[in-house]
Amino acid sequence: MSKGGEKEVKVKFPDNLLGGAYSNNMFVTHTKEEFILDYLMVSPPTGGTVTSRVIISPGHMKRMIVALQDNVKKYEDKFGQIDAAEEPKLQGFNSPIKH
Repeated sequence: MSKGGEKEVKVKFPDNLLGGAYSNNMFVTHTKEEFILDYLMVSPPTGGTVTSRVIISPGHMKRMIVALQDNVKKYEDKFGQIDAAEEPKLQGFNSPIKH
């Protein structure tokens, strides 16, 4: 048991996921019950390919946002401010992300 009485969970990392999946774009949709995050590799002029899809509950989405904000703050405290990247201007390809 870890401190605080919480049980330790062992996580198996499948070999086929060790290298990760590169993404330079993301498309988010949702229903009442879930958020669907499609991660894409967009490469003009050929278009884009979904490299991963993650489906999560709304409650977990809130926890994930907090965790991401916390980690961005830790990163910036250590390495300096991150400038937001501009949305890519892709000729001949409609990016699925609309603001």
